[in-house]
Amino acid sequence: MVILTLNCGSSSVKYQVYDWDNKSVLASGVVERVTQPGSGITHEAKGKDKYVLESPCPTHTHAVELIIKTLTDSSVGVITDMNVIKAVGHRVTHGGDKFIKSVIVTPEILNTFREVQDLGPLHNPANIMGIEAAQKVLPNVPHCAIIDTAWHQTMPETSFMYAIPHEWYEKYSARRYGFHGTSFLYTAKRAAVILGKKPEDTNIVIAHIGNGASMCCVKQGKCFDTSMGLTPLEGLVMGTRSGDCDPALPFYIMRKTGMTPAEMDTALNKKSGLLGVTGQYVDRRDVSKAMEEGDKRARLAFNMEVYRLQKYFGAYIAALGQKPDAIVFTAGVGEFGFDVRLAVCEGLTHLGIKIDPKKNALARTRNAETCISADDSPVKIFVIPTDEELVMTEDAYALMKGTYDVHTKFTYSFQSPDYVNKARAEGLKKDLEKKPELANIVVKIPGTR
Repeated sequence: MVILTLNCGSSSVKYQVYDWDNKSVLASGVVERVTQPGSGITHEAKGKDKYVLESPCPTHTHAVELIIKTLTDSSVGVITDMNVIKAVGHRVTHGGDKFIKSVIVTPEILNTFREVQDLGPLHNPANIMGIEAAQKVLPNVPHCAIIDTAWHQTMPETSFMYAIPHEWYEKYSARRYGFHGTSFLYTAKRAAVILGKKPEDTNIVIAHIGNGASMCCVKQGKCFDTSMGLTPLEGLVMGTRSGDCDPALPFYIMRKTGMTPAEMDTALNKKSGLLGVTGQYVDRRDVSKAMEEGDKRARLAFNMEVYRLQKYFGAYIAALGQKPDAIVFTAGVGEFGFDVRLAVCEGLTHLGIKIDPKKNALARTRNAETCISADDSPVKIFVIPTDEELVMTEDAYALMKGTYDVHTKFTYSFQSPDYVNKARAEGLKKDLEKKPELANIVVKIPGTR
């Protein structure tokens, strides 16, 4: 039995093939430049060399067809019979306030996604196209929507409402929604396991830091607040997004420059953040290198990102109303950006968050959950590699079997103390061969040897 997961962006389709019976990833990859010249697939299969092929993909349907063709190819593929695919999980960025959990896609569900797509104009149209494309190629299996905003639907009104005319909320659904929900669900559940607590007894703050970045205040195992808002633009300083700024700023600049609303939307989403401050860098590695070479704007961008993270950590610890059980870093920068983690945590020592610089420098792996707090730190600091694809896979399987429910009433495989990600376990062996001292910071799960 195989579960296929698809994550469709405006110009890309990421995929993963999961062998449910053996609990292992068979293959993963991405089709890039969909609808554009030069499109093609990059495919990585278990036990095989990386496969790269240029192939025209004028539509998302062509991209999904290319994925299926690659998966069943006699030399690079991993399945011989399409009938082994029993369900498809689709990432959907915005579900408005209509969904509190993942759902099987029906014509009515698709219409609901269309109704709220103006809330997610950069993502939802591509998500919908991807679902429709996959349904054409795989018409006889359930297609399941795993919705980024669903995790955040437990927020109280004081967290999700904006102080705006109430009719804007009533007529146009203007409120905070939050994103990265699948990542927060995974890392929150894993943090509970690491702490030896039930999810409902867990109080943590999670920083998901990638090109897009957001934070989540998890109170008693549920989302209490999050930094992204109506769209993924609000909150932290990101790769190309501004994050928090005065709402009057866009109007001021538009009056000064004559920019249109569309041009301003592009500027705040694609030309701001680290790129806007540095003038040339999006990747944190480039920012760090430029800092070392004396680039003052790179230094400013780094310091601004760190300060914004510190502000949100402080705010969410206050929102918890108690000392957190832990703070968590995840996603690309959260998992590998040791310099960002160090700078952030060094400004939080007065809150009981004490980082160990040596442990932190070691923690650069996607194959293990690590603890980077000092031994005498009142608050634990964890680096937990996220696994959104596994959440999508398990939701799709449970929906297919009729056993699924909202996350507070559903237990994932990775909530077991004995859970092992086989691919990561193999990768950790290789990491330990290179850095044996990494073993000293890998978390010890309570109740296991």
